[in-house]
Amino acid sequence: MPEEQGRCDLHTHTQASDGMHPPADNVRLAKAKGLSAIAITDHDTVAGVAEALEAGRKYGVSVIPGVEISTRAEGKDIHVLGYYVDYLNETFLKRLAELRETRQLRNGKIIKRLQDLGVSITLDEVVLGLGRELKPDESVGRPHIADVLVQKGYAVDMRDAFDRYLAEGAAAFVSEPRISPEDACAWIREAGGSPVIAHPGLYKNDDLVREIIKKAKPLGIEVYHSDHGTEEEVRYLALAEDFGLVVTAGSDYHGARQGVVFHGDIGSVSISVNVLPQLQRRKL
Repeated sequence: MPEEQGRCDLHTHTQASDGMHPPADNVRLAKAKGLSAIAITDHDTVAGVAEALEAGRKYGVSVIPGVEISTRAEGKDIHVLGYYVDYLNETFLKRLAELRETRQLRNGKIIKRLQDLGVSITLDEVVLGLGRELKPDESVGRPHIADVLVQKGYAVDMRDAFDRYLAEGAAAFVSEPRISPEDACAWIREAGGSPVIAHPGLYKNDDLVREIIKKAKPLGIEVYHSDHGTEEEVRYLALAEDFGLVVTAGSDYHGARQGVVFHGDIGSVSISVNVLPQLQRRKL
């Protein structure tokens, strides 16, 4: 094993999806935290990648072009990370645009359900809450809706907003039909990237995770994540060994909302940059 040259955080979000900061800020924060590399993995969009790459050259931080694709399997939302994707690939961009259309439909249904529950909220309010113009290739997510719920006093904080209204099984949760993890992994590979199963501990179903691995054949699995405890890390390290998967790590940084960093701060979960060459083995 070559000598370790630095650490990387392989899961961060920007304003291109539901993060709080412009992509360049994520890179600047990574530099401040002493990271050598950072991945930009926005939900169903690569809109923040170009800006992050430019910032990477400025700050001397390696930027991994990435994405986090929303999928559905056996009634659960499953997220698939893609690394080193060709963020200019026209077919890939078209596919991501279709996913964002599904996300927008879901947002409208969530708002309707909230209104039926007596919550005074509109989608226009959510977009205005961004404090900037929403670009065509950016997307609104549940954290944006949660922000408005907190601001209007319907929830104490972000966690309360999700637990009460927006999390799976909560009062206003909606899930539109989505592509399968197998399709997401195939799309990522076809765009020259490496697919990785995100935060498996959040799915509360290791049998399902195993089935997804068997069917979708991802290159790796996110063993280390802000919402994983030691028990989950041990379990998923063993799972990675069983299936010969690359082990990755990420904070799932979204920035601070109401003073609370969600899920974890940049660099709070990281891994050696020695993993990066493994993620660059682009297998079709």
